[in-house]
Amino acid sequence: ATGAAACVGAPSAAGVSQKPCSASAAEMRSVLVWVERVYDRDKNSQCIYDLAFRPDGEQLLVTAGTRVLVYSAHDGSLIQTLKGHKDTVHCLSYARDGQRFASGSADKTVIIWTRELDGILKYSHNDSIQCIAYSPVCHQLLSCTASDIGLWSPEVKSVAKHKVPARVCSCSWTNDGQFFAIGMYSGVITIWTKNGEEKVKIERPSGSPVWSLTWNPSREDKYDVLTVCDWGQKISYYHLNGKQIGKDRSLGYDPCCASYFTTGEFAVIGGSNKKASLYSKEGVSLCTIGEHESWVWSCSVRPGAGHNLVAVGCQDGSITCYQLHFHTVHGLYKDRYAYRERMTDVVVQHLISNSSVRIKCRELVKKIAVYKNRLAVHLPERIIVYELISEDQNNMQYKIKEKISQAMECSLLVVCSHHLVLCQERRLLCLGLSGEKEREWQVESQIRYIKVMGGPPRREALLVGLRNGQVMKVFIDNPFPVTLLRQQTSVRCLDLSASRTKLAVVDENNTLLAYDLTSGELLFQEPNATSVAWNTQCEEMLCFSGDGVLNIKASNFPAHQQRQPGYVVGFNGSKIYCLHSFTITAIDVPQSAPMIQYLERKLYREAYKIACLGVTEGDWKILAMEALEGMDLDIAKKAFIRVRDLRFLELIHSIEERRQRGESNSQAFLADIYTYQGKFKEAAMLYKKVGQEEKAVEMFTDLRQFDLAKEFLVRSGQQSTRHLITKQADWARTSNDPQAACDMYTAAGEYLKAVDIMAENRWVDRILSVAHEIDKSQTDVLTKCAQHLKRLGQASSNHLVCGQQTLSHTCSLVPKTYMVLVKHRYFHYACSIPKAGTHVWDYINPGSQAPFFTATAYVAVPAGRNRILICC
Repeated sequence: ATGAAACVGAPSAAGVSQKPCSASAAEMRSVLVWVERVYDRDKNSQCIYDLAFRPDGEQLLVTAGTRVLVYSAHDGSLIQTLKGHKDTVHCLSYARDGQRFASGSADKTVIIWTRELDGILKYSHNDSIQCIAYSPVCHQLLSCTASDIGLWSPEVKSVAKHKVPARVCSCSWTNDGQFFAIGMYSGVITIWTKNGEEKVKIERPSGSPVWSLTWNPSREDKYDVLTVCDWGQKISYYHLNGKQIGKDRSLGYDPCCASYFTTGEFAVIGGSNKKASLYSKEGVSLCTIGEHESWVWSCSVRPGAGHNLVAVGCQDGSITCYQLHFHTVHGLYKDRYAYRERMTDVVVQHLISNSSVRIKCRELVKKIAVYKNRLAVHLPERIIVYELISEDQNNMQYKIKEKISQAMECSLLVVCSHHLVLCQERRLLCLGLSGEKEREWQVESQIRYIKVMGGPPRREALLVGLRNGQVMKVFIDNPFPVTLLRQQTSVRCLDLSASRTKLAVVDENNTLLAYDLTSGELLFQEPNATSVAWNTQCEEMLCFSGDGVLNIKASNFPAHQQRQPGYVVGFNGSKIYCLHSFTITAIDVPQSAPMIQYLERKLYREAYKIACLGVTEGDWKILAMEALEGMDLDIAKKAFIRVRDLRFLELIHSIEERRQRGESNSQAFLADIYTYQGKFKEAAMLYKKVGQEEKAVEMFTDLRQFDLAKEFLVRSGQQSTRHLITKQADWARTSNDPQAACDMYTAAGEYLKAVDIMAENRWVDRILSVAHEIDKSQTDVLTKCAQHLKRLGQASSNHLVCGQQTLSHTCSLVPKTYMVLVKHRYFHYACSIPKAGTHVWDYINPGSQAPFFTATAYVAVPAGRNRILICC
């Protein structure tokens, strides 16, 4: 979020708060789940001395007179009444595994019950049972009376009893089950081992009865902490060694019961003030859970984290079950998020580096505001303003700058560089950091939303949304608000775009409406929205959440959706900040969908801006290709630089140079682009269209796609394929396929190359065949054949010897009559012929010594010095 904000009734760019209510109720809200009242047969109320949840939280056990009542924890329906005691039942305790529970009565007996609500064992003491407690790790049971304590376990049939000097009023086990503490009417506290050995004795100066004590169940603390509530109206804390932690805190009433939440962060305490109150684990009073008509004698918190179900029993026989709702108190400015934790601490988190700092206020934190280097914390009796120690963006250390020591009630709070602004219904109050009043604004309706939009120090602008649908801008140094917009529905959430020209509003109907502030035009609207935030780096993009769905919308395109619980509170680049439960999560969201939407409309520059917010490498390639095909070379070049594609960058450079030389045929450029992209058929069609068929043939030839090249030549009306076949033969030769190369050279009329291949592979028969079949005027080929045959004949006598001279030896340079030596496997024959170039067959007597001559034409080739060699 660009600014620090606060709202009533809806999530905002800085957080979420409750529906309109008083400031005191805003910290925690208790909802009545069910209530029952217990009477005896004579319609007399029965004091509820104790109650306990089953460990799974499904059932609630209640003491009522001589009975134990079993209720459904969900709706308060009575499941069963247990009878077994003859006098008032004082206490209950469930084993941690939920398989057994015990009840203690004034009839001096303890009864062990099963999960199925059957009594299986009873043992007795000499006095009335005052309190009992199961070990948290086993079925060892501690029972306490006015004169002794007893330790019972299933493994040991007898009860080990130990005398105590005074009446025991309360007892509790440590988390590991190794020790237990008992609080006595005399004010003395003793800590024992599980074997019944007294370890520590704490004698308190007041001597007030210790009516309730309990060990904090938190497993995060390094040591066990004992919480003690006495009738001196004090609450105290002790280590296991008996050393007191801090000072006593005053309660202002006689406490009768105390019960911790499972996490150990909070405790419920009730007593003579007829209230059940919520306290921090340090003893700070937070709020009232419920008020009653008589003393609160018992209370219990449902086991398990996150349930927040509290049962309260009173002297008048009423049993009340409350569901507690803890509200988020926090503030957000850019990448700094401050939130309340444990109701009394403020944690400031850097969302980028994940570093954080905790500020212990030791009082109820009611409001938090953060802006730039300022942090304001609203406490019950004062407001403390902190500032960063240094201007380093990663610095997380704060120091106190100012304290305003006066109680102030407000529904919303924001802080600026030198001011605090408090919202009080229809009134905005501006205070200096020292607490002096500087300015006040009265508005037409209740203020639902306020956000600091930034600006020069002492002149910051505030964005304010009202219940009547009015949106205004307020400047700190100006007494007159500026109305930006009026709509018919109440404002729940607001945000301005980075340029301050567009306004997004979420109304009470969960409808998102986006306006152009310059013209007042409604740009678009979307349903199912609870919070909204513009992207701080892109004017056309916003994000809104609702119904567990995150929606990313660019311009007027349909919104891209993904499942994400919580509320969007900020949108910066590719990071979306979502509030879920009590924490903010930074989500990296690739902007692929909006980028594609812009590309579909060929808006390449807008798509590039979206891509810069954060997309994958594949998306960058898509953008680069689309921009290149659209001939937006500037965007294409930037995108290809992102993916480091040098090949396409060279192509773009080539196109730019050709443009500078005066070429302007975009279809020719596109054909080259298609070639680089591998769209060869499309490129060939474009080459043909612009009259550059030779480029298409060259392309197919370079790709060794000779069939496509031939097909293209046929379609384009070109009949000559000799050059193409030669190219194909060259490729076959380099690919070590001499057979195919030889055939294709022969088909293309390239006899010299074909003969060379035949000679390399010693294919004499094929050389002879070529010499026989070609036109006799191609003397260069015949000479090549003769040369190779002579060379091959020197290696084998099975073939005729061929000449080595070239055609430069013409007939005019040699005598008119030649002697011819015909060598064969079976004979040597010599004859004379009149001239070169004649058929030797005519001068050889076929009937005498040449019975195996089957050739029809032997051509005499001059070999020098009156010799001639036969080429056949």
